Amino acid sequence: MPNSPVSSASTAVMDTSRRFVRVTGERANGFIEFDFAIGEPEVFIEMILGREAFEEFCATNQVEMLTDEVGQNGEASDWDWRLADATHTRFK
Repeated sequence: MPNSPVSSASTAVMDTSRRFVRVTGERANGFIEFDFAIGEPEVFIEMILGREAFEEFCATNQVEMLTDEVGQNGEASDWDWRLADATHTRFK
């Protein structure tokens, strides 16, 4: 097999055993809104589950809980938005 042009030293390996959850909201009806990521907390999906199902989901996946983060200057960037935010936005 020929040598690959990308050296193995420059290729990062994703640890898929690490699971992350960031709670983003809780609805009046008890549903928990959260982000779930595998391997890298920056690449996530938005999910919603009832409290009991959420707690079971977190235990089953042995998640690491994350806190909200803001940019280095303390302000949210243009990229800090979520699909749930778009439901309250009118686009032209």
